[in-house]
Parts: sequence; C-alpha cells; structure tokens
Amino acid sequence: MAYQAEYIWIDGAEPTRGLRSKTRIIATGKKPELWGFDGSSTNQATGSFSDCVLRPVFTCPDPLRAPGDILVLCEVLNPDMTPHATNTRHAAALVAKQYASFEPKFGIEQEYTFFQDGRPYGWPEVGYPAPQGPYYCGVGGSKMPGRDIVEAHTIACLEAGISIEGTNAEVMMGQWEFQVGVLDTLAVGDQLWVARWLLERIAEEFEVEVSWLAKPIKGDWNGAGAHTNFSTKQMRAVGGWEHIIAGCEALGTRVLEHVENYGDGVKDRLTGAHETAPWHTYSYGISDRGRSVRIPGGVAREKRGYLEDRRPNANVDPYTVARLMVETICGAASSAKKAPVKKAVAKKAPAKKAPAKSAARK
Repeated sequence: MAYQAEYIWIDGAEPTRGLRSKTRIIATGKKPELWGFDGSSTNQATGSFSDCVLRPVFTCPDPLRAPGDILVLCEVLNPDMTPHATNTRHAAALVAKQYASFEPKFGIEQEYTFFQDGRPYGWPEVGYPAPQGPYYCGVGGSKMPGRDIVEAHTIACLEAGISIEGTNAEVMMGQWEFQVGVLDTLAVGDQLWVARWLLERIAEEFEVEVSWLAKPIKGDWNGAGAHTNFSTKQMRAVGGWEHIIAGCEALGTRVLEHVENYGDGVKDRLTGAHETAPWHTYSYGISDRGRSVRIPGGVAREKRGYLEDRRPNANVDPYTVARLMVETICGAASSAKKAPVKKAVAKKAPAKKAPAKSAARK
C-alpha cells in the first residue's frame, strides 16, 4: 500500500523565513526522492524560471497521520542542483564537517507566543491581563491558555522521534517554550524546524496561530528567544572549565556578526531589561540571565559542561546560529592550537672584560 510523505521546506520570506509543505504519495517499498515546487510562490524564484528542487535531508514518522506515513524535511536546491541562496543548511554542513573533531552539541530553548484574533491567546479583548509574575511555569485557572495545544505538540514530537527535552509556560501570558537537544550541528536545525512545523500544524486544529516574533507585545512584557546551549567534547570533559571560558571569550570577538544574524527584531528584544543584555554590548557570567552568555550554576560547580547564548531570537534560523557558534568557538580553539608557542630564550650575560694591565707593569 502506498503511503503519504509530507515534504517540508523553508521558504524565502523576509525578514523571517517560514515553513511550507505539500503531500506526496509514494509507492510501498520506495523512499522519498527529489521533488520540485514553484519557487515564484515562496519568494525563491521568478515566474519566468520558477522551478526549485527539494532534496530530502531528514525523515521521521508523521504523528498526525496513519502509521507508515512520514514527514520529510528538505533543503532547497537550484535547478542545476547547487544550493539555493536561502539554503542555510548547506553552509552549516560545511562548518560541521570542518570542525567535526570538536564534536559540538546543541540544545535550543524555543520560545513562542500563541495568538488568536490579533492578540495573544487568552488576553482580554480590551486592555491587558494581570502583569507578569504568575505565568512562568504557572498552573491553574484561566491564566494558562494554550496548555492543551502544548500537550498535543509534545506527544506529537515524541511519536515523531524528535529529541524534545521538555516544555514550560513562559513569563508572558500566552507564551510557552519547548526544548530540543542534545544534538549535533545539523540535527538540531533539522529537528527544530520539524518541531516548529508540527506546532504550527497542530495549532491549526485549535484555530490558533503561532508567533515567532522576538517582541510580540511592546512595553513591559518579555520577548521570545531561542536560548542556545553549546558545548564541545573539550568543554564536557574533566577540566573543561578553561574551554568554556575560552568559548565565552571567543563569542565576544564577533558580537555584531552574531547579533545581526540572530533573528529579526533582535534589537527590540535585547534591551537590557526583561532578562536580556543590551544588543550592542557583550558580557558573560555565572548564573546571570542579564548577560549575553550565561554559564549555568551547575556547570560552574562541576567545572565542565556547556554555555548558553541568550541572544538568539525565537525566529532565529537554527542552522545559522549553529554555524556561527561552531565557526566562532571551534575556529578560535583551532587557531589557538596552531599558534606557535614562543619559548623564552635566556639571554647570555655579557662576557667580563679582563682587567687592563697597568702601564707600570712590564
């Protein structure tokens, strides 16, 4: 019997890429193959030459359909089979290969906001809900809207084999979070994109939209981020503390390059308030959520583990943030290894001059 394969890809929407998908019926015994789509309808081609290619890169069971049906995440190629300009996975793959010996691992904390009828889900039609305080990891009553969607999404991710690590309500009413990891440079992007697709697809059933905006509501309300946890095998090993500090220092050498690629609206979110550090400065510290990069308290005690970059937005491209972190941290560590060690050379003391002979002596 044939089965359904939902081909999923990342479009060319600006300033934030979105997800697209369509269904292909595949004969029993056959695997997903290359497929195509109209790039002129996704901001990835012109109408005069609109064909784009979908190449499967990650598959998993489809938890929303019958057993045997699958989800197929694809990267986008040009008709000549070269990577499309919107294909950020390709660049991440090159960096992952270059620094494979470091065995980098990621965990991403994906925040998001439910919306309905143009306002955050559960908010009153006029005015605002009670101020922030009771919502973070809260329980009970009407202050926790969206839990049924979150529960359905969690089960779907588990059935799909996504490495979801947990969920929780966030600081603003209607805002939630799920975590994906611990995964390598490409897998964290693959699985996060599929988890995002599942969330949007399930929210359809509740007539609710998922917003990935960095600052969905202006004013005294928390923004939505995608805090990115990162480690190398050197950081995870005994004695990893010095490598963690070196990683924090390395991130401080390319501050603007990272911030400018951490998602649309990053400057609106990284203000120095609401558990953020200002976008234009860089800092790191232990257990401090007001820093650009946080070293968890447990890591500081164990002197090994990982660091958390708190700057990425909820709408960040996970392939891009993974590429930048590997490139910056592993690149700096690799350069440090190759740098010649200058040995201290002891200077010879000047030879003592023989005492001058007295002219009286003969």
